[in-house]
Amino acid sequence: MTDTFKLKVKPGKTYLLRLVNAALNDELFFSIANHTLTVVDVDAVYVKPFETETLLITPGQTTNVILKTKPSYPNATFFMTARPYVTGQGTFDNSTVAGILEYESPPNSLHSSIMLPLFKPILPALNDTSFATKFGNKLRSLASAQYPANVPQKVDKHFFFTVGLGTSPCQHNQTCQGPNGTKFAASVNNVSFAMPTSALLQAHFFGQSNGVYTPEFPSTPITPFNYTGSPPNNTMVSNGTKVVVLPFNTSVELVMQDTSILGAESHPLHLHGFNFFIVGQGFGNFDPNKDPAKFNLIDPVERNTVGVPSGGWVAIRFLADNPGVWFMHCHLEVHTSWGLKMAWIVLDGELPTQKLLPPPADLPKC
Repeated sequence: MTDTFKLKVKPGKTYLLRLVNAALNDELFFSIANHTLTVVDVDAVYVKPFETETLLITPGQTTNVILKTKPSYPNATFFMTARPYVTGQGTFDNSTVAGILEYESPPNSLHSSIMLPLFKPILPALNDTSFATKFGNKLRSLASAQYPANVPQKVDKHFFFTVGLGTSPCQHNQTCQGPNGTKFAASVNNVSFAMPTSALLQAHFFGQSNGVYTPEFPSTPITPFNYTGSPPNNTMVSNGTKVVVLPFNTSVELVMQDTSILGAESHPLHLHGFNFFIVGQGFGNFDPNKDPAKFNLIDPVERNTVGVPSGGWVAIRFLADNPGVWFMHCHLEVHTSWGLKMAWIVLDGELPTQKLLPPPADLPKC
């Protein structure tokens, strides 16, 4: 155990632990044996504090928790463990990673020389979507005078994006591992993002978008289907470098819908350039007639990465007040590499402080 991370603590103290999921492809459960954690912050925004034995954190997310140590020396050490929350059908690493919470022994004690009992936490099952849902529902903004939740109350533009997997034709000289010899792909609204050879931000700033990107990203799926039911026969994605263009200060509501193509799966979606409010989520297909009535517009959690529920949907709102070109992508590295990403272009406002700055003079040339 010489290489195992040890967090040394003293009895009767309060510690702030800052957790970040730096994994590439795993959402993670985390727990400390025989200790309760108080969640106080996610993605650098305060939340209403709540106690939990276990927390869930997706790649790209951060969580700050308060740890109150036991009042007296416990004559034991405690595992801190993490292991994946898995909803997809592919292979995955189901191992558990561990660190040790170690209490400093009292002075003049013999404790350090004896083998202390080592307690292990009990983590949720690998596919415990019920826990994931309940944990997500506990996250609420402080929504206080000092830390208000500035949720957009009116919506200028509504968007509905499917997020999920699909297939692409296998190139002639390759062997592919997708269904029926196809290549695995992923998409937003069935557009698998093709990375441009020129930078989107520079193309936008200099008005040279021709041949780099088109402002034609669909605001709803071009071919609607039963998103969480039996998948359609044709699972081929389209490819393109398409963006959504938003005027400055547009208030946006975006519903992201998981699909069952190649298996329903939780996708942690991350937006660059903005925080957003998670105003609603549910399972099955989003119902635009019934579901918005249940949205929380009072104290929804504010963050920059959200897990789209496996076989479900999530609704977010944000104010497009940051000019530039902003990626939104699945934070599972494998899905991003397959094309589960898109970009928003936010245009300049009228005031000098609302305009995109030019590239620095020493920006290296490609």
